[in-house]
Amino acid sequence: MIDNKQFDAYSSIPAEKFTLVKSNVNHDVKFDTKPIGYFRDALNRFAKNKASVVAAAIIILIVLFAVLAPLFNFRYDGSFSDGYYRSLGPRNLTLAKIGIANAGVERKVNPYGYIKMQALGMGAEDPLGEGVTLAQGLASKYNPILSEKSTYKQGSTTYTVLEVESYYEKGFYYFQLTDEEYNAILEWEKQSGLKVIYPMVDFDNEYCATSDDANCWYKTSGKVDRMLDASGNVVPYVNGGGRKLNTFAPLSTKGGKVAVIKDVATQGLEDNYLRDADGNVQYYVNKGSSAEKYVRVLYYNYYIYKNGFEPEYIFGTDLSGYDMALRLAGGIKLSLLVAICVSAINLFIGTIYGAVEGYYGGAVDMVLERLSDILSGVPFIVIATLFQMHFARKVGSVPSLLLAFVITGWIGTASRVRTQFYRFKNQEYVLAARTLGAGDGRIMFKHIFPNALGTIITSSVLVIPSVIFSESMLSYLGIVSWQGAGGTSLGTLLSDASTKWTYYPHLMIFPAVVIALLMISFNLFGNGLRDAFNPSLRGSEE
Repeated sequence: MIDNKQFDAYSSIPAEKFTLVKSNVNHDVKFDTKPIGYFRDALNRFAKNKASVVAAAIIILIVLFAVLAPLFNFRYDGSFSDGYYRSLGPRNLTLAKIGIANAGVERKVNPYGYIKMQALGMGAEDPLGEGVTLAQGLASKYNPILSEKSTYKQGSTTYTVLEVESYYEKGFYYFQLTDEEYNAILEWEKQSGLKVIYPMVDFDNEYCATSDDANCWYKTSGKVDRMLDASGNVVPYVNGGGRKLNTFAPLSTKGGKVAVIKDVATQGLEDNYLRDADGNVQYYVNKGSSAEKYVRVLYYNYYIYKNGFEPEYIFGTDLSGYDMALRLAGGIKLSLLVAICVSAINLFIGTIYGAVEGYYGGAVDMVLERLSDILSGVPFIVIATLFQMHFARKVGSVPSLLLAFVITGWIGTASRVRTQFYRFKNQEYVLAARTLGAGDGRIMFKHIFPNALGTIITSSVLVIPSVIFSESMLSYLGIVSWQGAGGTSLGTLLSDASTKWTYYPHLMIFPAVVIALLMISFNLFGNGLRDAFNPSLRGSEE
């Protein structure tokens, strides 16, 4: 201890006599990096997981497609359908020039079928019924044959596998038009330069199965090898009596047989054909209805006349003639909406339920666990079926399905949360908080919950693909129907395509690919979030 005399002696020493020892030494080292928050650190770790980043990008693209597809599809809306253009493959007029999205499908045809395919192009190039060469037909824009892939013989018949443009394959149809509609088409033909109404055809030849087939080749030979003459012109079909049949067949009959126009005068039949100024047959007037004209139209050009543009469906059309792109977008939105709602509800219920189990333990945990075991023992498909059979009639398909998912869907989330709370509730920081007087609610959701956040988020994200898969299964099996809800889901699209996918594979491919991408992407995305929000990895450089 310093007495007064010593203090007085020291205080008399000038300040400049004192020097600091090691004054230039810092005992604290300054960090080179700036401190970052919890979520910023989690984002940085997530960005280092390339697979998760790619998965997130795929999810975003699928969501953007579902949202933007209806907005940028100016030609079609959800109510637009064309019954004649059903189950057509993808078509894009720009990409078709390089052989992509050209609506090509394979067709196996016999010699007669091959002739009828060629006849579609020839018929389109023959607006007056005067006959054209095969070369003219093959060079036609409307020729449906894209390529000849292979030829093989089965028994005595030779079959050819063709790649056919399915939009041109439709060819011709018979329509009934009013005078107003007929005149409007004629005026449009003059303005556009495209031909819609074509001459009637001869039903009385071996290439016409029925009189309703507007694609009959009306300038054919009875034999395939006599189809063309020496000049390359099509030889008309000659019947057994040696009489050439007229190009146009009347719909009036006598004795159950179709009569040719030539027989009208000789047999006293009524000539119901109306002709243009040059005498070409254009349409047939139905008896008893002078306001209706029975005409033969090239449907591709009729579609342009009716809608103002060429048919172009980037994903093709479904079994009812709706745009597959719009149906796919609607299916994605509905499936994701149901999955996200189920995930959010399960997260809320499962988090609270599991937190109470894990935090309190003992008798509380035992009772709640037995309740979970009882609910988990009931098969989900049974619950969903019962709800759709009885509850859906009162509240609708969407609320009924949501409730079916929620009945047992939260059990998995609750189990994971319970495990995490058991893991962290005895940690030092929890004991310290309890010692300082923190309540149970604050300890559960302020101290323990953040440390379990990674597992909880992962669990919630992984619920989404699980719900999408379950909903698709239920829709595919016909247990869930979205018709009453006015929408469609990915499962509905798969169900619609199940009976026709061998003939129209695009109906199955597009929804199946989307489901597969969503399942894989959400799983990878969830794994990335699990690692990003893992508190044990906070500050890690790996």
